[in-house]
Parts: sequence; C-alpha cells; structure tokens
Amino acid sequence: MTTVAQRLNQVKATLPATGVQLIAVSKFHPAETIREAYDAGHRCFGESRVQELQQKYDQLPHDIEWHFIGHLQTNKVKYIIPYVSMIHSVDSPRILDEIERQAARVNRVVDCLLEVHVAQEDTKFGFTPQECVAFLESAVAQSYPHVRFRGIMGMASNTDNQEQVRAEFAQLKQLFDDVRGGVMQGQAHFDTLSMGMSLDYLLAIEQGSTMVRIGTTIFGEREY
Repeated sequence: MTTVAQRLNQVKATLPATGVQLIAVSKFHPAETIREAYDAGHRCFGESRVQELQQKYDQLPHDIEWHFIGHLQTNKVKYIIPYVSMIHSVDSPRILDEIERQAARVNRVVDCLLEVHVAQEDTKFGFTPQECVAFLESAVAQSYPHVRFRGIMGMASNTDNQEQVRAEFAQLKQLFDDVRGGVMQGQAHFDTLSMGMSLDYLLAIEQGSTMVRIGTTIFGEREY
C-alpha cells in the first residue's frame, strides 16, 4: 500500500516542471495525515470548512499556506482572515464586502480568486463569465483595498465526457486571458487560474491551469 508521501510525489511527477502550483486538498482528513505530506516537503493545503481549518491551523506548523476552497459564509470569514493564504471561492460582492471588512480589521491584504461557474450543474456557486468581467470593470471592484484579486477559480462538470470537461476548462482559460489582457492588464499579481482536481487535472493543465487542487489522489478517500 502506498503512503501519502509516495502518492504526493507521484502526482508531482505528472506536473510540469514550472508554472503549475499543487494545492493538496486535505479536507476531511486528520492532521496526522496532512503531517505526512508536510514532512515530505509540501506546504500548500486546501480546506473547505472553516471549523476544520481552524482546528488544523492550531495543530500543524504555521509555515503551511492554507487555501480556503469551499463555499464561504459571511459569518465565518472573520475566523480565517488572520492567517489564510488565499480564498479560492469568492462568489459574490457580498462575500467580498465581508472579506474586506475583516481584512482591514487585522491589517492584512488577502489574496482572492473569483469563482466562475461554467459547469452544467446547478449546484456550483460563482459568477457567470459575463458577471465576472462586469464586476471587475465596475467601480465596486476598486473599493477593496484589503483584497488582492489574484485570478479565477472554476470547476468543470462532473461527467465522463472529456470533451465537455476540456471545453469548460478552455472557456475558463479564455476568460482568464481576456481579463488579464483587459481590465487587469498590467496587474502582474493577476496570475492564477485555479482549475483541475483529482479526476481532471491533466485536462486542466492541458488547457492552461496554473493551480490544481488535488485531494483523493494524494490522501485517498475522504474520512467523513
């Protein structure tokens, strides 16, 4: 049976030498399992529940870069703002208002990704591509001095149809390029396209992903 460290290294071996960052999605796995990946040299982990992230933050070394990748409720923002490295799931101006308020309170600038919905599923959150562009072009987007827009996050449909998955990733990449060459032109920090998970990350990389979020392939099935 392979270890977490071995599976982590196997995943890393499939990634390009540069240009793609690996977020090891550790949600639903205990701190000791994360520690195995940490001891193997990995430092970037993704969580989707605030309470679980808080517990792991307290239990594990503080040089870990924690990425929040789940749907974030406004009343939970204050708990992770002091230490979270990046929030991937910014899906509305309302959540941005609260991130700004809490980041100002602790005098931090928080890296955020706008979540964009392109999947053919009603369960996904996020801006439509058109809403994403309109928001970034609006005056409202300039009113968050404690938020740094780093890019876009999206998920493809949960389907075996690889052409559909490829097309949805291509749509996200086109949006990312359009925004980077348009309203965010000259903003060097707008550099992240977070797309691709255990079952589809190679397709995502093929279509231009710069950050992949991989859990099951590294940690095994979730422990609920």
